[in-house]
Amino acid sequence: MEHLRRNKVCDLLKSTEFGKEVLVKGWVRTRRGNKNVNFIALNDGSIIHSIQVVIDMANFSEEALKPVTTGSCIAVKGILVESKGQGQTVEIQGKEIEVYGTADPETYPLQKKGHTMEFLREIAHLRPRTNTFGAVLRIRHAMAYAIHKYYNDNGFFYLHTPIITGSDAEGAGAMFRVSILDPKNPPLKEDGQIDYSQDFFGKETNLTVSGQLEGELGAMALSLVYTFGPTFRAENSNTPRHLAEFWMIEPEMAFYDITDNMDLAEDFLKYLMQYALDHCMDDLEFLNKMYDNELIARLRQVIENKFERLTYTEAVEILMASGQKWEYPVSWGTDLQSEHERYLVEKHFGKPVILTDYPKDIKAFYMKQNADGRTVRGMDVLFPKIGEIIGGSQREENLEALQRRIREMNIPEKDVWWYLDTRKFGTAPHAGFGLGFERLILFVTGMANIRDVIPFPRTPKNAEF
Repeated sequence: MEHLRRNKVCDLLKSTEFGKEVLVKGWVRTRRGNKNVNFIALNDGSIIHSIQVVIDMANFSEEALKPVTTGSCIAVKGILVESKGQGQTVEIQGKEIEVYGTADPETYPLQKKGHTMEFLREIAHLRPRTNTFGAVLRIRHAMAYAIHKYYNDNGFFYLHTPIITGSDAEGAGAMFRVSILDPKNPPLKEDGQIDYSQDFFGKETNLTVSGQLEGELGAMALSLVYTFGPTFRAENSNTPRHLAEFWMIEPEMAFYDITDNMDLAEDFLKYLMQYALDHCMDDLEFLNKMYDNELIARLRQVIENKFERLTYTEAVEILMASGQKWEYPVSWGTDLQSEHERYLVEKHFGKPVILTDYPKDIKAFYMKQNADGRTVRGMDVLFPKIGEIIGGSQREENLEALQRRIREMNIPEKDVWWYLDTRKFGTAPHAGFGLGFERLILFVTGMANIRDVIPFPRTPKNAEF
């Protein structure tokens, strides 16, 4: 059977080369039939649809087909023909079958019935074989490709920033330590503190929470850069929108101010929504039908509307005047919660919103301070169903202002001396933002839980697979 080249299901479903001999390989979704004819639905992951293989039982013994059960992996050689049945235009008349791997119907967990998302998380090693997770993973790939294409086509350079770092970019403190010291008996200094000078890097190191600070260093030479890599946050957040390991896209642009930053974020997001509609429609239609019948309409809504831009102060006034009962009360100076962000997007404006000019006390040390002394040039992009999808700012390029802020926030200057150097030697106005990749995928797929848009989620008390 091997001399023929494998045909992908996605290609065969579009083909009109009837009468041609084909070789298809994949996993059996279903097999049904009677003593005269059997129908096998075969899927190879290249597309959400399976191809139907028609088996004339006159040519096969019942014994030969016994191992062909749901979940088994087979190769089929046959003839591509026009389909007589409903729902597909082509099918394969099976001539030869080779079984690569069986799947015992008693123990294979993905039998043909609905499964809960919770159950599928317990078998994350098998869930890519379901229609839902096949669709999510193909969309995830398409969005990753589209992100690289967008930045490449707009003259940005892809910068690989370190995953192991000695600095805490967000000042959040929730970081995973990287160490080779003996946890039971670490070397100690005279004052009883752990002596990290004996560790692998000679200092305390952590997994990165963001590539931004290093991204800024690249922008100070290449003007336009972006990072796209894994980030790690040790927050004990068991919510449907938080992961401990997630991917982030962080463009950083020399000579951009806050308005340029907002323009880029809006253009970028609209490009991604359009790319999904242009290249992922089979998967989107499935998700739209099965999970969220407003999904495709919401993607179009993002593309068709100019994002509403307003200040944090204006947003707080709208929220306070709304008459809504909030789980988290709103007042000037509080950080907005998902319920507030979604109210602004879904109820008040009916489109995506960009908020700017946040109180400096709830934002990171690197944000450019406004002349009022109270607010910074931060910007958050808020989406329906998600809340914040992008967070960014114009960065503080003034050395004295940045040093003052670092002291106020008790960040040791020795940890960020290299960051301060960029303000000493040829400083330039610059801006950037971060897009949580999984939050984007959550929006584009209509899934309800962020654990269902990454192949193997890492959350508190869960690092299986």
